[in-house]
Amino acid sequence: MTFSNSDPVHVAFAGLDLHGIYISGSDGNAVVKLSSGYNICVPEVLCTPAPECSAAQPHHAAAEPLKQDANLPLLSIISTGGTIASTVDYRTGAVSSKFTAEDIIRSIPELAGIARYHTAQPFNVLSENMNPAMWQELARAVRDEIAAGAAGVIVTHGTDTMLYSAAAVSFMLTTPVPVIFVGAQRSADRPSSDNAMNAICSAKAGVSDLGEVVVCMHATSDDVECALHRATRVRKNHTSRRDAFQSIGRAPVGMVSYPDGAVTLGKDAVLRGTHELRLLDRLESRCALLQYYPGMDPAVFDAFSGYAGLVIAGTGLGHVGTDCIAKIAALTAAGTLVVMTSQCQAGDVCDRVYETGRDLLDAGVVEGGSMLPEVALVKLMWVLGNTTRREDAVRMMQTNLKGELDYDLGREM
Repeated sequence: MTFSNSDPVHVAFAGLDLHGIYISGSDGNAVVKLSSGYNICVPEVLCTPAPECSAAQPHHAAAEPLKQDANLPLLSIISTGGTIASTVDYRTGAVSSKFTAEDIIRSIPELAGIARYHTAQPFNVLSENMNPAMWQELARAVRDEIAAGAAGVIVTHGTDTMLYSAAAVSFMLTTPVPVIFVGAQRSADRPSSDNAMNAICSAKAGVSDLGEVVVCMHATSDDVECALHRATRVRKNHTSRRDAFQSIGRAPVGMVSYPDGAVTLGKDAVLRGTHELRLLDRLESRCALLQYYPGMDPAVFDAFSGYAGLVIAGTGLGHVGTDCIAKIAALTAAGTLVVMTSQCQAGDVCDRVYETGRDLLDAGVVEGGSMLPEVALVKLMWVLGNTTRREDAVRMMQTNLKGELDYDLGREM
């Protein structure tokens, strides 16, 4: 008997009659996902068709159109790939992006009771393969969905670089509706997967009163609530925990409880309808991020000759070794806008306290305040893509545009 992926099967094994879904087969063996959520590998001869897999139901029947409630608000799901849209490749044991936005809706039936959906997939990549050109394409796709009438947009994305993409869209797009970036730390085929809860909470946030770009992920390791993190103040702080994402230096702008889906917004959350839709999607890609470390060879800075911008993640208040200052001065003299941030999780850069900091200011370095280094890089790309004069770029970098700073840096501290 030949089975196709997703065929229901019975497995007679070790005196048990098990029910599951056929996933793959090779060399006479079959991988079957049991109804418990666990996978087993058994000789394929032990598998027989379940009643749902009779001859009256063809193996390759086309998927039925999604049934949607016309009375519910319209959400758009833009799928870019990542773990939330991934499964295991049983040939290699690796996780790869395979599911489309429609696959996600079909696999999480609870979504159908929250909204009706339009889906789009501008590309399908693991997040380490994202780049600034894809950020631009993504921002345009989100703009198009909102302009077409979406009450909110959900962007499914790999978690490793989701903070970069979310920040980039936040700077490029002014939105009147929620734009929710969501991912998963564990793929859908794992019993501990967080994909379903994260997706459900993101849909609830998508129909809420929110009006800005956020990241929606588990708030704790338990299935209790998801946090809504402002796109310009979030960081992934753990490689694999379900609550890896944390707001840095402030509380999340909202919470979504589970399973009831109640959305609670903080007092500083931007509300739906506050802004009109606007897209400014120019980026200057010749920018870089460099983390300073003790003993760094000043020649490292030579690699950034000709760059339009450089963000340095310095120590403490925003310092580097004094032997690096001459190289930085040469960069700024040649036209590179150099922005100083801190490796610390919280607090402001202030290069006016110690002698090294004053020398950095004399070398032309711009203070980045409380901006996270990754966010400062994305903002610098956007600022330099939309300005021509250095003084305008400096002013914009030191102005709180999307909640990335605690206050405008021109203000007295």
